[in-house]
Amino acid sequence: MQLPARFGKYELQEFLGGGMSPVYRALDTVIGRQVAVKILTDEGCRDADTKERFLHEARMSGAIQHDHIVTIHDYGEDSGRPFIVMEFLRGNDLRDAMRKGEAGDLLNRLRIAAECAAAMEYVHSRAIIHRDLKPENIFLEQSGRSKIMDFGISKAAGFNLTKAGNTMGTPFYMSPEQVMGDNITPLVDIYSYGSVLYELFTGDRLVTGDSMERLFYVILHENPDTAKLAAVGIPGSLSDLIIRCAAKKPEDRLQSFGAIRQALLRIAAEVRDGVKPIPAPAKKSAAKLKGLKSGPIIA
Repeated sequence: MQLPARFGKYELQEFLGGGMSPVYRALDTVIGRQVAVKILTDEGCRDADTKERFLHEARMSGAIQHDHIVTIHDYGEDSGRPFIVMEFLRGNDLRDAMRKGEAGDLLNRLRIAAECAAAMEYVHSRAIIHRDLKPENIFLEQSGRSKIMDFGISKAAGFNLTKAGNTMGTPFYMSPEQVMGDNITPLVDIYSYGSVLYELFTGDRLVTGDSMERLFYVILHENPDTAKLAAVGIPGSLSDLIIRCAAKKPEDRLQSFGAIRQALLRIAAEVRDGVKPIPAPAKKSAAKLKGLKSGPIIA
């Protein structure tokens, strides 16, 4: 698209990224506010399910107001192409921050984890399941504040955009019940969140596989490598929390983001007060910390 371009009352000024739904920095020409505009492509518009899911994202996100969730300002269509207008944020998503070594020190990463838990506690209180928590869907502003985004495949009670036999989510962060196509509950978000925390604190993914079949086997049958958690020297209480969030069976997980948030705040207080961390259980092998250094969260 040639820039600048007009889309409704919004002047598109800069391409920010995205594939099926490109995102642009834009100016609201009526009130003079900088915003981000997410536009469904022509290809997406031709697919009824994709178009419905795009509208669903706008409705679900628009119903949520929280300091740690990206704010939706508007929804509309221009020449038959739907668009979502969001607050414009400067910074990186968590994936980029980890890749650049800008996720910060232990306390900063604990703060990010607690903020995300607070956001998800609110989301679940609204009877919404995100279903796609991953580093790419967590944004770190230049101010340091974290925000959860992309509710495109979220699910509310009594509402289903999933075709029979389909799984929804990003494979590396999918829970065992998502892989199996079982009943989806808020506990799938806790599993995905545990996978994100494992990566945030070790620098490595919780599960890996060189094929979809292998990846799903690991999700269903292989236990997390706790040696990596021990190797990076995080408190044993934090290691235990991560493992409990990522438990295979839903009933073995921590049961609410409220409980997770409170536990993280206690761990952060212990770290600040210099309480000696309880060592995580060690195994024979250990992995070094990769790509996570102390530093400010800036673009």
